[in-house]
Amino acid sequence: MSHTVEKIGGTSMSQYQAVRDNIVLHNRKPDGYYQRMLVVSAFGGITDGLLECKRTGAPGVYATYADAEDDSAWEQTLDNVCNRMAQINEDMFAQTPERALADSFLQDRIAGIRDCLHHLRQVCAFGQFQLAEQLQTIRELLAAMGEAHSAHNMVLYLRQSGVNAVLMDLTGWRTDEALPLDDVLKQALSRYDLSSQLPVVTGYAHCKEGLMSRFDRGYSEMTFSRLAVLSGAREAIIHKEFHLSSADPRLAGEDQVIPIGRTNYDVTDQLSNLGMEAIHPQAAKGLRQQDIPLRVRNTFEPDHEGTLITTNYRSPSPCVEMVAGRRNIFAVELFDQDMVGRVSHYAECFTDELDGMRLNLVSKDMNANTLTYYISGNRKTVRTLVSALQRRFENADINTHKVSVVSAVGSDMSIPGLLARSVAALNKANVPVRAVHQSLRAVEMQFIVDDEFYEQAVVSLHDELVQTHAETVALAVA
Repeated sequence: MSHTVEKIGGTSMSQYQAVRDNIVLHNRKPDGYYQRMLVVSAFGGITDGLLECKRTGAPGVYATYADAEDDSAWEQTLDNVCNRMAQINEDMFAQTPERALADSFLQDRIAGIRDCLHHLRQVCAFGQFQLAEQLQTIRELLAAMGEAHSAHNMVLYLRQSGVNAVLMDLTGWRTDEALPLDDVLKQALSRYDLSSQLPVVTGYAHCKEGLMSRFDRGYSEMTFSRLAVLSGAREAIIHKEFHLSSADPRLAGEDQVIPIGRTNYDVTDQLSNLGMEAIHPQAAKGLRQQDIPLRVRNTFEPDHEGTLITTNYRSPSPCVEMVAGRRNIFAVELFDQDMVGRVSHYAECFTDELDGMRLNLVSKDMNANTLTYYISGNRKTVRTLVSALQRRFENADINTHKVSVVSAVGSDMSIPGLLARSVAALNKANVPVRAVHQSLRAVEMQFIVDDEFYEQAVVSLHDELVQTHAETVALAVA
């Protein structure tokens, strides 16, 4: 096939003019608008309002409904989100005919959700029905609203510019059954002609597997990935509000970081482990297995080719491509003199407890009698983990430390002396190193530092491993 499947994130969607001008229309004649599908997220901040804030945890409609004793709290929260969505309609369409269509669509969906939540409260008033058993379904219903709104609006908006955009609504609104995800997508694909239509696809897809229960807020990337795989796309593209760069420009400086031209799926897995997902690992899996290239582009620089991610790419010469990291990590250190010769048993118990509490393991190290796991999660859950481990191993000493993980990442980092240079750079920047992990595969090297030194560690490693290398290459070319 000659088509592309393209995902647009929520921050980019809020800049809907840029989406139209830079993604859909840029340097294209009318017959070039097609042979592509756009998978859209909700407008920025809307899913936070419908569920809970991803960054702060502040409750949205879902969290308020789950905890409220009466209807007034969640209804007010729903009204607030509805008002924000209506304001988006006004900003996009002013007093044009499309405004009435957008408002009507919004009001119908919100009224349906409100009725559903009211009726569920009434049913759960009977002892035989438990609200807790329905919460995941409610979460999916609310999440779907954000993508339905943004996709419908984008269809109307693009039609104003002469694009034959059509809505591919995968949210399962008022459907009777849930099919497997692949069946849902195959049925949807059969209804569209990519040579003359531009499908705008809801990032949420209602399916038997329950995307949110498996991938939570990463569900839109799974929809995007499976659409690309099932339709045989020649390329999958993610449009973000920034380049995939050699470091966070807010730390290393916008004039110092370098957009990554090419890398591989191995590198994106390392970034995902650090909480910096270019794409969800399970979404990347399907693309990788079908050998579909993934491109990450900056919405606001349409002439830049972005980052091309493929399966077999290796940098022409060994180098560090990126310096990335993760703050607010808990190092949970378990020391037990009786561990000698039984490390695997302790590790298995440790992992069982982690999985049961849904904590994210970022890294780990061990010696004869000590296991240290570096974990992402909230302090309360980590304390619960420590208590569970203490019950299992009564004679163990268990301590926790707040740390950060800073990593040098690249498709080929087999560089003699790289570790020594890195430690020297950190030492020069007065960053104490708590632990170091360097794998044989030479795709990542991790440094554990106290949380207060995170920014200094990123900047010093980027200066030494990326900037110095780039300057050396530039001089060699000159």
